[in-house]
Amino acid sequence: MQAVHNTAATAQTALVQFDLDMDHAPAAISAHEHVGLALGRDYALHGVTPPIAHLYPQSPLQRGWMAAHGRTVRTPASPQVELWLALRTHAWTRGRSFEDIQLTPNHLAQLDTSHCPITRERLDGDNRSIDRVRNDAGYAAGNLAVMSEHANQAKGDLDHPALAERAERCAAGAITRIGGLTQAQWERLTVLVSFVTPMSHEDAARTPLRVLPPNRLRLFNPIQALQALVTRQLATPGWSARLSRLEALLPTDALRTDFNRFVLALAPRVLAAAELQQPHEIRWALEDAWALPLVQKRWVRFALQLTPDQAEALVERAAARKLCPVHVQRHDDATDGWALATGGYAA
Repeated sequence: MQAVHNTAATAQTALVQFDLDMDHAPAAISAHEHVGLALGRDYALHGVTPPIAHLYPQSPLQRGWMAAHGRTVRTPASPQVELWLALRTHAWTRGRSFEDIQLTPNHLAQLDTSHCPITRERLDGDNRSIDRVRNDAGYAAGNLAVMSEHANQAKGDLDHPALAERAERCAAGAITRIGGLTQAQWERLTVLVSFVTPMSHEDAARTPLRVLPPNRLRLFNPIQALQALVTRQLATPGWSARLSRLEALLPTDALRTDFNRFVLALAPRVLAAAELQQPHEIRWALEDAWALPLVQKRWVRFALQLTPDQAEALVERAAARKLCPVHVQRHDDATDGWALATGGYAA
């Protein structure tokens, strides 16, 4: 399982995890109350006032905040810490699981993006949201993406098959928009969710890369990790030499020939947009190239000759040889902390 993230990620945000002095808490305290007390104390110890909706005497969050209120603020809250507190509060209020070991303020900062990956609108404070990409999982590292409120609301609790059905209905031509989204936007949502959905190797290989994986998203299907790695090469100078070195890692002449044919189909579309300067515009050009039938046809011919193990090994070997423009990290348990057993809800 792979996670992709920028090597130029935001610097580490200072975060102190505090002793919550819960050793003498009543035995009957519920897990929900325990989390609320801890959350309230983190608000106090970071010098942040909790949302007014939780400032009533019976609220565990308010009680935790009052218990720690007045202590020395050890780490004044940065915007990332405030977002971390707000997201934890949102999850707690809804009874959702929140994995707080890996899902830190620094991790959240690395998810940020200037434009929605689905609608491609510019994001600001009013229309920016954090989505649990897989709805049956909790708030956890590898399962989150930043997108517009519009895209998040349209996605709702739809899973991969339901999203694909929406895209197909738009493609049929009778309806051009569903839920305010176009066919291309539903296709991007479908592909986004496919990254964290276990799929057969054949189905994953036949999925066009209509959206590149957002930063820090975990990719469950090895062939999609290879697909993203190859596509990202064209976003930075020196891609031709890197792809030649990647081609040399392939075990047979037939694979090398089909890989080269795929690159020859993908590259012209990107080269035609060579005047693009902004990273998001280059990203969109790469994604849009996957709408071309020839690109998809040649990729499928190449990809179906590989096994999942071969695809994963290629990604790891490419990363080891520094042929990948983004950092790639293997996760032996990609769903650790995702609370899949409870459908993403807190136990």
